[in-house]
Amino acid sequence: MKLVFLEPLGISRESLEKLVQEKIGDSMEVVYYPDRREEEEELIRRSQDADVVVLSNFPYRKNVIEKCPNLKMICVAFTGVDHVDVEYCRQRGILVCNCAGYSTVAVADLVFGMAIDLARNILPCNQAVRNQGTKNGLVGYELEGKIFGVVGLGAIGQRVARIANAFGCRVLAYNRSQKSVDGVEQVDLDTLLAQSDIVSLHVPLNDATRGLIGKEELAKMKPGAFLINTARGPVVDSQALYEALEKGVIAGAAVDVFETEPPIEPDHILLKAPNLIATPHVAFATQQAFEKRAVIVCDNIAGWLEGRPVNLV
Repeated sequence: MKLVFLEPLGISRESLEKLVQEKIGDSMEVVYYPDRREEEEELIRRSQDADVVVLSNFPYRKNVIEKCPNLKMICVAFTGVDHVDVEYCRQRGILVCNCAGYSTVAVADLVFGMAIDLARNILPCNQAVRNQGTKNGLVGYELEGKIFGVVGLGAIGQRVARIANAFGCRVLAYNRSQKSVDGVEQVDLDTLLAQSDIVSLHVPLNDATRGLIGKEELAKMKPGAFLINTARGPVVDSQALYEALEKGVIAGAAVDVFETEPPIEPDHILLKAPNLIATPHVAFATQQAFEKRAVIVCDNIAGWLEGRPVNLV
């Protein structure tokens, strides 16, 4: 059987090869591609005789998968799988697994980097110093005593909630099912939006969450509130967010994800919005997270080989 890493995983080739040897041994022919290519023809060329492929977050659709007759497993080195045609894989009997959990710490860290940046005006303060300015107009607020809203109580949402508790925030959460999480009060989405000073999104992208935060939802938020999106770009209506920031409906936002992967077009509407921090889908990306991810990838493949598949989606 043949295993193909369609792109690098953020750790050295030597480290990845060592992991593969430890977890999988010599039971598969292994091919490592040193670069990331997203063109359909190239993906077909790289995948067409593979039994197992590993990829992160680039689109991997039916028009590629159907050209891979031997494919039995897709290991997604990422948490979300909305970029893979999972339904077609079900029809073909191709297992799809992910690497849930590898980036929990990394994403939560960035959420609070963004929250503190918004609350304390760090980027504007930096610019003020460079322009011989002062703190005038840049005095922010402390997180302690604020209401922190968490939309989605998966592993990342729960970690964000715990950290918010540590900052002294009251934590509200909205989740489609009831979960018992210490220090968290579950409420409906309207209540969360209306009461929260900071709203952080942690939901997957699916039919129920696409456009979850639009014009009506933003209008329910406090004028001084901040929105943070490290989930998926289409969870938020970008045009509506731009208008909300432009009109002062909310005070600011931080966005790590867009409708497409970076590089983002320079005329994207959110890049014109006031008081918006934009980062290039970096929340999941730390060296420690990449190392954790590589271990999970190899464990996923080893489990499948042993007839005990894990992390199935």
